[in-house]
Formats: sequence, C-alpha cells, structure tokens
Amino acid sequence: MAEGVSRFVDEAEVVSLAQALVRIPSVYDPAREGANESRVAAFVADVLREMGLEVHVQEVVPGRPNVIALYDSGRPGRTLLFEGHTDVVTAGDLTRWSHDPFGAALVDGRIYGRGACDTKGNLAAAICAVRALQRGGGRFSGRVMLCIPCDEEGLMLGIKDFIRRGWARGVDGAIICEPEQNQICITQKGAMRAILRTYGRMAHGAMPLTGINPTTRMARILVVLDEFEQLEKARVGEHPMLGWPSITPTVLQAPVRGEAQINVVPDQCMAALDIRTVPGQDHAILRRQMEDILDRLGRGDPDFHAELEVIEERPWTQTDPDAPVVRALADAYRSVTGRDPVYNGVPGATDGTFLHLAGVPIVTTGAGDRHIPHHVDEYVEVAELVETARIYAEAAMRFLSA
Repeated sequence: MAEGVSRFVDEAEVVSLAQALVRIPSVYDPAREGANESRVAAFVADVLREMGLEVHVQEVVPGRPNVIALYDSGRPGRTLLFEGHTDVVTAGDLTRWSHDPFGAALVDGRIYGRGACDTKGNLAAAICAVRALQRGGGRFSGRVMLCIPCDEEGLMLGIKDFIRRGWARGVDGAIICEPEQNQICITQKGAMRAILRTYGRMAHGAMPLTGINPTTRMARILVVLDEFEQLEKARVGEHPMLGWPSITPTVLQAPVRGEAQINVVPDQCMAALDIRTVPGQDHAILRRQMEDILDRLGRGDPDFHAELEVIEERPWTQTDPDAPVVRALADAYRSVTGRDPVYNGVPGATDGTFLHLAGVPIVTTGAGDRHIPHHVDEYVEVAELVETARIYAEAAMRFLSA
C-alpha cells in the first residue's frame, strides 16, 4: 500500500539509480590512482544538480569528496538530513562471486554487487525519496538535506569533515541510510579501536633467557582481557537491542617490523583490539581499567613493558523513541506497509555516531539484511528497497509538515 507522497516513488528509477551507483567502483585503495569515491561522488552530484537541488562538493582529503545537497521549501521550518556514504569495502577474491561485484546484476528480484546493500541501494532510495517530494507538490516547511560522505568504512573522515564545516548545525533530525531490513534502529553500539604493544629484546630461540619475549607478555594481557570481557558482560548484561559488549583481539603481530623467523625471539609484539560497547559502559572508565590491567601485570615482572593506545573512539548512541524524527519514521512505516514497525539497534557504529555527538537526533533504517554487507555476493531485495524509498519520502513529509 502506498499513500501520500510515497506513491510518487518510481520503482524503475530506484532500481536504475541503485545499479548505476553500484557499477562505479568506490573501494578506497591508497596504492591505486583513482581508487576512491571521486567518480561516484561526481556522478551523484550531477544527478542532484539535474534535480534542481543546491549542490556542494567538498574535498575531505585529496580525491575523496563529500557531496551535500539541499532541497528547500522556501518556508521556515525543520531540517531533515538523509545520510548515506559512497565508499564500499573491497570485493575480495573475485573468483568467489557468482556475479560481477560491480555489475549490479538484477536477478530474481535482487540487485547483486558490492555496495548494493551497504549502502548504495539506500543512497538511491534517499535520492528517489527527494524526487517523490518534488513530484508530490505537497506543502511542507523547512528543508531536506542529503549528506553523502566518503570514508564511512574507514575512520569516518567524511562525516567528521561535514560536521567540522558546520553543516550539522541546525539539523533537527537525521535518518542514517544503512541496511536494517527497514527496522527502526534507535540505538547503536559504541566502538573503541585500540593498539596494544609489548616490548622485549631480541634473542636466539635456543637461548631465550638472553632476551625478553614480548609475545608471552602479550599472551598474558589477552588472557586477562578475555576475563575482563566476561566481567563486563556480567555487569551490564545483554542489551535487548544490541546484545553483548565485546573486547575482541583482531590482529596479532610479532615482530612488528622486519621478517618473522621461527628461531628468533622478536623485540616487539602488537595486538589490535576491536572493542564494542553498549549503554551502561563508559569509555573513559574502560580505558582506565585496561591500563590498570597492564599496571597489575607489570608489578611482578620487571621486564614487562606494555602500552595501550586508543586510536579511534565512537560512543554508543541512544535516541528517545518519542523523538520527532523517530515518530515520523514509525508513522511513515505504518502508512507505507500497513504493519507496525520493529524497533532494534545497530550492531556496529555508523556515521550517525558523530552526528549524535554533534547534537543531532538520529535514527537508522534502510533496505538490506544486516548480515549481508561485506560478504561475497552482496545483494539487496528490490521490493524492500522500493519500500525503503517510500518510507523515506513519507517520513520526510511527516517530519517537515509537523
């Protein structure tokens, strides 16, 4: 069922635009010239200019631009932001794909390709939602802003630049366009990215006592961090929407520089930690507790030398279900689908994390199974994607007509 402005969403247009976006590779690779978001950003900017929107293209770092577009009613009112990134992760081993990862094949009601689900399909849905608002001719106040940043899959440089330039000021609500099967996600996990380093002294593997082994010290740290993770789980419990917090070692490397050799004790060991947090956890306290672990382990070992460096921090977020942007989205979902919405949380961090920190109420939703991103044969269901565009359009009209 399609009511109101949502009936002006053109299914063929949504599919065509999603396919066009997927067909432009935008995997960031600093080792390859042109392997960035520049081509897809230029394409999107042209589409938005053809729609008559006010378009700004702003380079964040060389070759990696943000695109910002405005559709203004000409009447004072709220500002609603749609946010969807242009970058995608690597396709990996191409021989494992059933379809060209940048071919955007339409097969059995699905668009296949890298970014079809995360999140070029949803970016297409947001753009087509604005087109529906233009066609609908309905009176609303305020304006719609499209933020289409680079580097969501990395350090989120794009959204940070967007905020730093002042674009987030005056935004009254933001819909983060990510694959959530059109569930309304009002909370998301926080993230801390940390590097552990232990230091030793090189030695012959046959005479290890002549050196200091950093790998055994790292092993002790990781065992205690695993115990600490279990204590945190017991303390905060399983969040009803986000599940459990976690402290996950993802990289272990020794030596850090030079060739590894089986008969050589290395001089340094490094471990990378992917820490995911939930409401009830404080990042500053977590950091101090991990530093205390290092201090405690070092007390009985004069050769123990370890450091913890937090290289990226993204706090968990939580939005009141009665916030106007959430209510508008929930009402739009009911109007378009005839069903009650399902509320949930985002298991990872999004660009919305930093918008939240900038004081913008955020809600995350979009087409696509949340387990499909970054997988081989990534896809999005066309029917769900068109539903998303209709929900976006209806949510915008309701939010800006209040």
